[in-house]
Amino acid sequence: METLTIGDVRVSWLNGGDNHLDGGAMFGVVPKELWSKKYPTAYDNRIPMRTDPLLVQTGNEVILIDAGIGNGMIEGKQKKHFGITEESNVETDLMKLGLTRHDVTKVAMTHMHFDHVAGLTTRSQGKLESTFPNAVIYVSDVEWNEMQNPNMRSKNTYWKQNWEAIESQVVPFHDSLQLLPEFTMHHTGGHSDGHSVIVISSQGEQLVHMGDLLPTHAHHNVLWVMAYDDFPMTSISQKEKWLQYAYNQNAWLSFYHDAYYRAIKWDTKGHIINAVKFNQSLLSQ
Repeated sequence: METLTIGDVRVSWLNGGDNHLDGGAMFGVVPKELWSKKYPTAYDNRIPMRTDPLLVQTGNEVILIDAGIGNGMIEGKQKKHFGITEESNVETDLMKLGLTRHDVTKVAMTHMHFDHVAGLTTRSQGKLESTFPNAVIYVSDVEWNEMQNPNMRSKNTYWKQNWEAIESQVVPFHDSLQLLPEFTMHHTGGHSDGHSVIVISSQGEQLVHMGDLLPTHAHHNVLWVMAYDDFPMTSISQKEKWLQYAYNQNAWLSFYHDAYYRAIKWDTKGHIINAVKFNQSLLSQ
């Protein structure tokens, strides 16, 4: 698996599964002739995407950023509809690091759409249980409220099966929350009303995880936002804010969905100055 060191913090990408969504939806009003040059289609105008959690290790803390799509949580027509060809292997990857799902101490959720949250629960003997029973799960209070009380639009991605089994572990936060000296969550809105970004800082180095405000490297243009965004103008303003922050801090920008890159450093002119690429061949190892 790919790893990145931020000061004293180790970040590893775990195999959380994949999906293939419509490229037009992923790039909103941007014409295909533009976005397809940066992120090609796989089939039927769908683009390949990962759903890979970031594992953050610092001191005795084992933290997940988002949770993948899980196993057996999305079935039948839904798998075909969302273009899922691979389910989660998070537990296998944890074992490679000498860990189990019981060792995860915290889970930081950028938001709780199905492709980020389904891995939090597991089916066992016909019942749903928490995948990470010893972890505290952090999410913005706005997101947690909508997860439990979805509206006409959001009920298609906020599913009861994804929150009932983990309800007692959830700690909502308002505005910003410092989980550790090295790890902070900030509510942004945009993609969803309760969406958050995460900043990791250690020994003068930083990583900014923008979640679905920056789902892939091809969304680097501030104006390239998804049709899935509930509040696109908020997405644009928050993207501009956090990209500028990353440039000013010489920070890494990391990805959950990108099928080509795990993390990138850009300069202020949009040139890639450093990158961690996704190694497809590692999936079978």
